[in-house]
Amino acid sequence: QVQLVESGGGLMQPGGSLSLSCAASGSIVRIAVMGWFRQDPGKQRELVATMTENGNTNLANSVKGRFTISRDNAKNTVYLQMNSLKPEDTGVYYCHARVFSYGAESYDVHWGQGTQVTVSA
Repeated sequence: QVQLVESGGGLMQPGGSLSLSCAASGSIVRIAVMGWFRQDPGKQRELVATMTENGNTNLANSVKGRFTISRDNAKNTVYLQMNSLKPEDTGVYYCHARVFSYGAESYDVHWGQGTQVTVSA
């Protein structure tokens, strides 16, 4: 069993900042990738930012220069610092982790419950 618990998010005016965090717990051997996806109503979930355990990052073009992803491997936690927020950043942000668990034969993908981010004046 692996759980992803998200915190952060909320309502912010355009140009402001918000931060998200996600902690993974459970029968974890290693986490290859942790990150964030965003889903708008009626649309597919799309990548925002991910980071491998070695520190390699992948950010959506729309957030480059504004969002920063970081990770604490010892705490199995990933963070997303969102600066210069825009209304189009609004959506439900889901934590994502690709986890190798004890007793497993391969990596499994896990998702958090989602946290709402709203950017509006």
